[in-house]
Amino acid sequence: MRCLVTGAAGFIGSALMQRLIDVGYEVIGIDNFNTYYDPKLKRDRVAHRNHSVIEMDVLDVTEHHIRQWSPDVVIHLAARAGVRTSLDTPELYHRDNIDATTRLIRACEKAGVKKMVYASTSTIMANNIVVPWVESEPVGHVLSPYAYTKYVNECQFKISSIPSTVGLRFFTVYGPWGRPDMALFSFVKDISRGKSINVYNYGDMKRDFTYIDDIVNGILITINTQIENHDIFNIGNGRPVHIMDFIHHIERCLGLKADIVMCPKHPADAKDTWSDTTKIRRLGYNPTTSVEQGIEQFVGWYRNHYDKGTT
Repeated sequence: MRCLVTGAAGFIGSALMQRLIDVGYEVIGIDNFNTYYDPKLKRDRVAHRNHSVIEMDVLDVTEHHIRQWSPDVVIHLAARAGVRTSLDTPELYHRDNIDATTRLIRACEKAGVKKMVYASTSTIMANNIVVPWVESEPVGHVLSPYAYTKYVNECQFKISSIPSTVGLRFFTVYGPWGRPDMALFSFVKDISRGKSINVYNYGDMKRDFTYIDDIVNGILITINTQIENHDIFNIGNGRPVHIMDFIHHIERCLGLKADIVMCPKHPADAKDTWSDTTKIRRLGYNPTTSVEQGIEQFVGWYRNHYDKGTT
């Protein structure tokens, strides 16, 4: 099988690239190495895994490229990430998430691509009060431009002429090689340097933290499963963790005490996230990594990758 992965130098994309290569698939990866966070981390991911990634913006992908690459499935993970920062620069999110996806879908339609798997997000359900969140529930009022751009993506794929499209609502992905703007990375970095950490909603939050290997397993299942028409799946751990317990696990792994600054709720944040994974479990998905194990793996990677106190 030949796979095209967009966002191939990203956190999830680079891990998926490695898994696809390991199971024997032919993989083409593209990434524009944008500066939402330090591109050096993206290049380090690629170098560590010895991937070949084409430096290219999804907006520049044409029918000619798709025909040239001739993928059996396109996995579209490229996007401008960041829930909170999207409040400040919504135009960038519209460009990178909506316009680029429009261009990619059109190129794939013209080239006759039969299947596309794409990244959505749990944040489109951030204002839904009843948990756990189920895919069939109507999406309420979203809390950020990032969220609405990803909801638009779901609409774009549903009305496309691609025979099979699979949307994956990721729930708080974490693990080695993760994004610097995510809670685990920033908490470990700041606690290690003796800096304070901001905890929003005065610590009254829960997150469905999902380890990267479990996420990749879920993506691989949807790639290899015959899914008709247009479908959506939650990919989460299914067991939300209180943010203060999450921080205590980090403290134990680091052997350090966090200096915590309690802050009001951020307007782009959901209070709690919790995935109902019943639907994807029917396909064989079974997350196995506990948050304690996942944090330990991340801290080990962080200490190996960075000089303590200098990042």
